[in-house]
Amino acid sequence: MKKFAIAAATATALTLTMANVAFAQTTTTQAPMTLAAGEMTKASEATSDTWITTKVKSDLLTEKGIPGTDIKVETNKGVVSLSSTVAVTDSQKATAVAITKKIKGVKAVSADGLKAE
Repeated sequence: MKKFAIAAATATALTLTMANVAFAQTTTTQAPMTLAAGEMTKASEATSDTWITTKVKSDLLTEKGIPGTDIKVETNKGVVSLSSTVAVTDSQKATAVAITKKIKGVKAVSADGLKAE
């Protein structure tokens, strides 16, 4: 029985030692907080772009005289692209751009995809 206890203790000690060595070899060179901050930046950019797209779309839908259901809205890093398959007037295009520019977080607006009559 003594031999079994000694063997078990030795095996446990070796396992813990090997686990520590393996763990030490797999650590990253960057601090965990730095890695987390980078991931948070990516997540907040995606959330901001999603929020901007939703806000632009809802504002265009509620504006009278704008075919909001026909205007496609895409946002990438704060730059909003407006496009449509249905022709819009120059006045509607200008109004859509003005509405989009007023939204918090919008850095630029591209309305090249809006077909003018």
